[in-house]
Amino acid sequence: MTASHSATPSVAALMQEVSQQAWPTATLYVVATPIGNAGDITLRAINALAIADAVACEDTRNTGQLLSRYGLSKELLAAHEHNEREAAQRIVERLRAGQRIALVSDAGTPAVSDPGARIVDAVRAAGLQVMPLPGPSAAVAALSASGLVQDRFLFAGFLPSKAKQREDALRKLADVEATLVLYEAPHRIVDTAQALLSVLGGERQVVFARELSKLFEEIHRCSLAEAPAWLAADAKREKGEYVLLVEGASAADGDDDQEARRLLAILLEECSVKQAASLAARITGLKKNALYEQALKMKSGD
Repeated sequence: MTASHSATPSVAALMQEVSQQAWPTATLYVVATPIGNAGDITLRAINALAIADAVACEDTRNTGQLLSRYGLSKELLAAHEHNEREAAQRIVERLRAGQRIALVSDAGTPAVSDPGARIVDAVRAAGLQVMPLPGPSAAVAALSASGLVQDRFLFAGFLPSKAKQREDALRKLADVEATLVLYEAPHRIVDTAQALLSVLGGERQVVFARELSKLFEEIHRCSLAEAPAWLAADAKREKGEYVLLVEGASAADGDDDQEARRLLAILLEECSVKQAASLAARITGLKKNALYEQALKMKSGD
């Protein structure tokens, strides 16, 4: 039986219930805010922002506009990556005076690949209370729509922007059996997709989640081999913020990699890097380019 509309509590009644819950003073409220759609705010988040003495935020203009959407106007404290330590001390002082401070990022959950962790650490170190208000998270939203069935994930955030450092970071993640969760800016998405293909090979599945919860949301799943062509097919795909989900390595991949390293170590005693990689590829069936890169690292002592 479907519940009648009259039996559904009104938003006003729910807000009244939320407001009567415990909202202690001298507390930092870590408030998740929408990643795109303003309707994704929670009732608890609205109440926390309404009762806060001030809101600490990355960008005062963005947060000011967001608060105005909900009919709120608050004192805003700049707390971004360049002043986070100083902002933390000011927030601790205000909490010691008995205030409630809300901490938000530009979008999503603070301190997850965003400023906020140092502030939370400083507040805890001062013996003061931190209360998280769960809500929107781009990483979790993308995972929920991905269909990737691995039961673990590793949040790696943003990869380095420089090519060599990016590839080094991916090599360290290559044997991880959990789904990899990455964030990426639109102007680097093509380079990152190519780096994933080069380091991890073309067989793994990848999910591109672009502009989540916004008007032009797009979620696409394909193999890494197909990824560059998909990105190139539409110029709009180099716009908008991305969450990338990459299928983790299988247990067999890790075993294969260990066997390849053992074989390369033997071959490198007698052969050049190129010859060792070629022979190892013929013996193991693994990709010669990946084996060549591994042999280079071994030869240089990395």
